[in-house]
Amino acid sequence: MGYHLIFIITMRRLAGFTTVAALLPISVLAQATVEGRVGLAKSHPAPVVAQRYEIVTRGGVLSTQPPLAVVYLDGSFRKPSSQPTKQIAQRDLAFVPPLLPVQVGTRVEFPNLDDTYHSIFSYSPAKRFDLGRYRPEERPIPSEVFNIPGLVTLRCDIHEHMRGLILVLDTRYFVVTEADGRFRLSGLPFGRYTLKAWVDSKTTREQPVELKSGVTSHVDFP
Repeated sequence: MGYHLIFIITMRRLAGFTTVAALLPISVLAQATVEGRVGLAKSHPAPVVAQRYEIVTRGGVLSTQPPLAVVYLDGSFRKPSSQPTKQIAQRDLAFVPPLLPVQVGTRVEFPNLDDTYHSIFSYSPAKRFDLGRYRPEERPIPSEVFNIPGLVTLRCDIHEHMRGLILVLDTRYFVVTEADGRFRLSGLPFGRYTLKAWVDSKTTREQPVELKSGVTSHVDFP
């Protein structure tokens, strides 16, 4: 599972042969794909005031409603020099998206798209912060950097029903499932890893996986 290899390119010319050697990352030369399905809990009707994906709490367990999962490749990978900024908006008195997976070190902005104040905060061990009360036209957009892996629960100090989740992962390879639990994760390095599926705040399933160059593997989480 080395990180690099020598890639030889040979070009024919009329006068003879020219050989060019380049040291390229293995992720460029050989990529794998994994797809499958995560078994999700049955969906429950959302309240009339919020007919959308939302966060629900049952017995102290946080999950999305309708259910979603985050599938990610666990392993030791090179971290990018920079990462794109992500967003979780407040719209119609809800967090959109309600569940956002990010890599460690990602900055997340919290734009207010409602015609009212919001006051976003978190007491989660992975990230404690309080953005304070701010208006829809607030500039710059309030943001935070998430440097510790773990689950961060978002709340609004003004609207008590609002909940959102940020899953901070120490990997660059992750994807949110479709509503039926199906997923496809591509652009992966080959080798033996552990594939994990975050289902809710108390449930993370895992399966060993051997990824091969140019091959699509199939993994299900019952």
